[in-house]
Amino acid sequence: MFEERTAKALHDGWYITGDLALLDEDGFLTITDRLSRFSKIGGEMVPHGRVEEALQQAAGAEMQVFAVTGIPDERKGEQLAVLHTLNESQIPGIVSKLAANGLPNLYIPPRPNFIKVDALPMLGTGKMDLRSLKRIAMERLAQINES
Repeated sequence: MFEERTAKALHDGWYITGDLALLDEDGFLTITDRLSRFSKIGGEMVPHGRVEEALQQAAGAEMQVFAVTGIPDERKGEQLAVLHTLNESQIPGIVSKLAANGLPNLYIPPRPNFIKVDALPMLGTGKMDLRSLKRIAMERLAQINES
């Protein structure tokens, strides 16, 4: 069993971690991203993209107004946090639509984990800045928990 898993994780002598990285001219490797965006919550894998799609649909938004990330949780390993650009008054209605639309409860972020931002963090390439997304979520939730 372990040999089979090891064989799947190795490709041409390289261990496939699912991380994306850059190798600079001096030979230093910098991890920049992950191939997949999931949170492991209570042993279950929760796909961030699926949660974002459900939120977008519930909001009726054509442009991206939500970005989901995972943050540490002492009890369940991780929990979901959502950055959004909408008016705060819209969030309760959107959250209630998630369960009504069939999204599993585990995929529904807790209401206090919705964080209003002026703009979602983007890279110069136009892609979501996942590191900034997580950093902002952790900083904002830490501030909220301190007050």
